[in-house]
Amino acid sequence: MALIQSTLIWVVYAVVVALLVAIASIFVYLYQAPRERSATVSIVCIFTITALLATVLLLPVDIALVSSTTSSKLGRRKEWANDAQVANIVYTLKIVYYSLYSLDAVLCLIVVPFTYFWYEEYDEVAAEEGSQTIGSRFWGAMKYTVAFVFLAVILFLVGFFVPVARDRTGAHYGLEYFKRILEENHGERALTFALGLLITLGILIYILYTAAGLALLPVALIKSAPAVSAPTLTANTASALEQNRERQRQLEGRNAGSTEGLNSKDRRELDALVREERTLVRRERLAAEASGEHSNWLVKTWMKIEAVFRPLKLLGGFILMIIAIVVWISMLLTGIDKAKNSVCKTHCGYILGHTNIINPMNWILVKSSKIFPIDNVIFLILVLLFFFSSVVGMASIGIRFLWLRLFQIRNGHTSPQALLMGTVMLTLMALAINYAIAMMVAPQYAHFGPQTYCDKPLRHPTDQPDCTEHRKLRPCSETADSQAAKNVCTASVGSTFLDTITVNFFFFGVVDFWAQFVFLAVYLIVFVVSLFRVPKLDEYQAEQDAEEEEEEGLLASTGRRFGATWQDITGRPKTNGGSRNGQSAGHNETD
Repeated sequence: MALIQSTLIWVVYAVVVALLVAIASIFVYLYQAPRERSATVSIVCIFTITALLATVLLLPVDIALVSSTTSSKLGRRKEWANDAQVANIVYTLKIVYYSLYSLDAVLCLIVVPFTYFWYEEYDEVAAEEGSQTIGSRFWGAMKYTVAFVFLAVILFLVGFFVPVARDRTGAHYGLEYFKRILEENHGERALTFALGLLITLGILIYILYTAAGLALLPVALIKSAPAVSAPTLTANTASALEQNRERQRQLEGRNAGSTEGLNSKDRRELDALVREERTLVRRERLAAEASGEHSNWLVKTWMKIEAVFRPLKLLGGFILMIIAIVVWISMLLTGIDKAKNSVCKTHCGYILGHTNIINPMNWILVKSSKIFPIDNVIFLILVLLFFFSSVVGMASIGIRFLWLRLFQIRNGHTSPQALLMGTVMLTLMALAINYAIAMMVAPQYAHFGPQTYCDKPLRHPTDQPDCTEHRKLRPCSETADSQAAKNVCTASVGSTFLDTITVNFFFFGVVDFWAQFVFLAVYLIVFVVSLFRVPKLDEYQAEQDAEEEEEEGLLASTGRRFGATWQDITGRPKTNGGSRNGQSAGHNETD
């Protein structure tokens, strides 16, 4: 029975990871600029996003496995769950956690930077001439990546030798839970230091981007106007564009033999038609993007699903707003509880011994975890809400250094460099989200899930408590130090790893904890402002759009006359828009 249950839990996790691959692929293909698409960049971004989300979503699997060893109704371990079996489950989870965390660190610090420089090193002319080989491009990217390799090595070396938790005189260090945390080797210490630093860096980004996105995402869904049907828009635009060009041909043909050219009335009409043509060409391109032309099957499937659920966008916005408010309240209550009732305050990063204030999200997850896999579904929705909020935050604010904009994240207009930079930021924010959910949103659920123990005296230290007659069930907690709790309760590996960071390196825990209040404040400000003010495009984006419109308008109005000449100069075949213009030119010559 135990083998079947654990196998089922891992199968569900495998299904979730497959779903994450689809989500990451859709995200990358939707945001990439079609003209600058790179297979290497796409693969690295998809793999990195999948790995970081898989790391966060390992927590409910962790909780389900350790909770499967106990009976929450009786407050004791199941018959098959001896110490060896429990130790084997914990050891397996440690291997998976350490592998995923190490993979996330390597991807963030080495692989993604290398891919960035690999893309930058590409020279199309040199590649066509044969002067740039794969080897030269590799070494060109590697010489810049060496700095990041040294950074990763130094980071782990500092974590290997840095002193940890010297002041261990507090009463809390005598508890069994803290004793287990402090029993670690130097390798684990190096990893926890590196991850602690990355989590802290991620939280500094998360308090701005994720908080703003969490407030903007539901409001954007509610306020967004219903999208026009892409096929209808395509048909109407094509018809209007054909009529426009036909009228231009008539005006140009009317004065073809005249030396004076067009009169003032016809000139004004022709100018108006040219401006209208620019708008129609841009609308035609947007309609093609909206209908998924030249996109792969995954993006087209996503667009079909989005079209089906489009009428529910308003309802979905209200539901997400309610969830976000509940999450905000849960984080605030936990923050107050930790600041007031933490067993060690700043010495261990405000670890909460046991929950004193009822937390709605924590209560929902603890209760739902008794029926597998309901809590997995709720947790998945929660993680995706934070993830997409981070994406919305990046799209709204852009990738900046102080007040300077470095890159803009836009649907269908994101360059490969911006996508790689955004992936690094999402990796750091995902680590911060992992901390926030485990420590602030649902701390009891993240540590022990639905586990309970029978609080009765034991005749022998190795006995299991029996509450079949007298129900003295207590929820497992970090401060439960009775022999019955030691024999029954098993903390999740993920929460123990985060607690290890905050206990051994308390400065990380203090910064991470108080930053959550900044997150709550930013969310509240952005949420209130967004209710009364619709976000507007900034000047940079407006100028960029204007330049695109001007470029497309000029190509549309002159393509009929100079299409063949431009093709001879550049040596490139015409794009879809150019082909249509070229066909019109052919009709002009025939007419």
